[in-house]
Amino acid sequence: MNAPSVAAFGAGRMGRGIAAAYALAGQSFTLIDLRPRTNEAWDTLRAEVRDELRDIFSRLLALGCVDQTTAQTAPDLVTLANRAGAPAALAAASLLFEAVPETLQAKREALEFVGLHAAPDAIIASSSSTMLASELAGLVAHPERFLNTHWLNPAYLIPLVEVSPHAGTSAAVLDNTLAALKAAGKVPVVCNDKPGYIVPRLQTLVMNEAARMIEEGTATAADIDKAIRYGFGPRYAAMGVVEFIDFGGLDILYHASRYLSSRLDPARYAAPRIINDKMQAGELGVKTGQGLYAWDAQQAQRFQRDALARMVRILEINMQDQDVQTT
Repeated sequence: MNAPSVAAFGAGRMGRGIAAAYALAGQSFTLIDLRPRTNEAWDTLRAEVRDELRDIFSRLLALGCVDQTTAQTAPDLVTLANRAGAPAALAAASLLFEAVPETLQAKREALEFVGLHAAPDAIIASSSSTMLASELAGLVAHPERFLNTHWLNPAYLIPLVEVSPHAGTSAAVLDNTLAALKAAGKVPVVCNDKPGYIVPRLQTLVMNEAARMIEEGTATAADIDKAIRYGFGPRYAAMGVVEFIDFGGLDILYHASRYLSSRLDPARYAAPRIINDKMQAGELGVKTGQGLYAWDAQQAQRFQRDALARMVRILEINMQDQDVQTT
């Protein structure tokens, strides 16, 4: 696949973040503002976007993430187009990210406009964090070229992009989108057309439970955050949550779920059917060779060694931050 001509329509925080991500990868990018504006308002927006991009790369330079040359030249890889220039910019792009506000009306207006001007085979990818691809596909001319790409903020820094096709998305569109994201240095994952994708669905549960613990007097906000930074977070950054289940043992999760569901909330903490079924089948994870993954002894040993090394690196950074805060 040749490098696509990439653009985003919607010049707010997400559009700018995606533009910065591509610029960081050394790729040209067009950021399109579809709102009708006066010349004065357009000049103000253009200056604001330029200043923000320079600020992003200045901060990355200060953190040692980029060199001086990249910090100076990367913002210039982003071209801005206003509504008057949007038709030409849309027609020239082979991959278009929708980054307008999270309202159906805003997305309808934007996608209808894009449908009039984009090339018929251009991929259109919504960056919606809430709306399903199937809910938006009908707004797009040639819906087979449409899917969701959920970027996590800050888009230029977080590698993950959740890619969610709808039932009518063509296989080639999915493959080409994944390839384009990888070429930009991203780590795409595919999730089906289900509410919450992967990360929002998990983090909503965690955030609500943290707030609930404060409400119930279980712990202070500060101690909950310390528990995440120095315990929960490093473990799940070094080892994925499903891998963690298999290494700890599905039986541990099964029994913990039974206890917490009896003491806290029977619905919120009930183990899903797949855990109950695995328990019945004796598929308990690494110790039985089969859990939610299949494992052999050498694979498990190698993975555990690598996960431990990752955890050490993460904890070194966290503890260095802790030392700074306490001095």
